[in-house]
Amino acid sequence: MAWQETHKEQSRDRILESAAMLFTHHGFEQISIDQVMKKAELTRGAFYSHFSSKSDLYAQAISKAAKIAYKRKPVDCPSNMKDFSEYYLSAQHRDDEYKQACPLAFLVSDISQQDSQVKATYTKTLKGFIAQAQSLSGNREKALQSAVLMIGGLALSRAIDDKDFSNELLAACKVGVTSLSMEEGYDVS
Repeated sequence: MAWQETHKEQSRDRILESAAMLFTHHGFEQISIDQVMKKAELTRGAFYSHFSSKSDLYAQAISKAAKIAYKRKPVDCPSNMKDFSEYYLSAQHRDDEYKQACPLAFLVSDISQQDSQVKATYTKTLKGFIAQAQSLSGNREKALQSAVLMIGGLALSRAIDDKDFSNELLAACKVGVTSLSMEEGYDVS
């Protein structure tokens, strides 16, 4: 029946949205299947009709988190690396616990502990982020450097408990990305 397929897909999407939010804010080990299902307002039994394991859910949630985070950025951003870094390396992006956080920055230390499926999903997501940066910079090496500054800067700024220092890190990384873009005459305006 068509209704059942639609309903099943909607349930799966609710689970993925719940998992994406919880995992990016708390990590794999701190979140249980029961917590994911409670946030999704579904029973634990529904989980097993969609995912083979918590690790399977985690891998799929990384992709979902990246898609949601990508959609939440401003319509006119990014038009260049400076704007992209201004948005990405913002205190709002770092602090907003009610919006989908970037899984690349907020799961970076969690991924090395996971299985190959999760690592492959994270790698694919990172490559997509780098491709986006490369489309703005026109240079693969600068895109890689900018991605590391942005993801690492956001991750570190969130990890520390000193807001002034955290803001200083964000600002320094923005300057770094802009400097990289200007080194070879890329348009950053």
